[in-house]
Amino acid sequence: HDPPPAPLIDPEELGKWSFYRAIIAEFIATLLFLYITVLTVIGYKSQIDPDHNGEQCGGVGILGIAWAFGGMIFVLVYCTAGISGGHINPAVTFGLFLARKVSLVRAIMYMLAQCLGAICGCGLVKAFQKAYYVKYGGGANTLNDGYSTGTGLGAEIIGTFVLVYTVFAATDPKRNARDSHVPVLAPLPIGFAVFMVHLATIPVTGTGINPARSFGAAVIYGK
Repeated sequence: HDPPPAPLIDPEELGKWSFYRAIIAEFIATLLFLYITVLTVIGYKSQIDPDHNGEQCGGVGILGIAWAFGGMIFVLVYCTAGISGGHINPAVTFGLFLARKVSLVRAIMYMLAQCLGAICGCGLVKAFQKAYYVKYGGGANTLNDGYSTGTGLGAEIIGTFVLVYTVFAATDPKRNARDSHVPVLAPLPIGFAVFMVHLATIPVTGTGINPARSFGAAVIYGK
């Protein structure tokens, strides 16, 4: 049977430590997510050699950036799934709210925690790599040359759909009951979905698919 839908406002959860612990977990996870991934982006860009027509000289490459995003989501969903559900992304939280899997109050608090965590994570990167950070765009999402706004929007919509679709598939209670002989390690397909979407979408928008990630990078970069 499906679990009962979450109430819009659940006064009981506001009195529980587990509710606040979950919000703290979302904050810390999104902070660590942005810290690792944006440092990777900055490090990659700082390795491009301007003297050789922008050729790559070392660094992780786009494949490495995609691994950083997908790998960190895998790690952090694994770490926080039991505490907060491991959303780390306002789009995921909003999708789960629409499906009545989280209450309205929890959804709003998660989104605030995620956005604040993202800002703090990017703040740490800027503190550590000030010169590189400003020079290489602060990991902020921008529409790359040759793509229209509509193309960028479409790429982000499809990419976010792939991610949230995978989250729902990996956390479906009916699936866990039906496929009990196949243990579902939810963080793995979710992290892999993020990895695959980055491979496809980095050339278009630098890949947002996470409003907190785009927001935090934009706030700290300041453009």
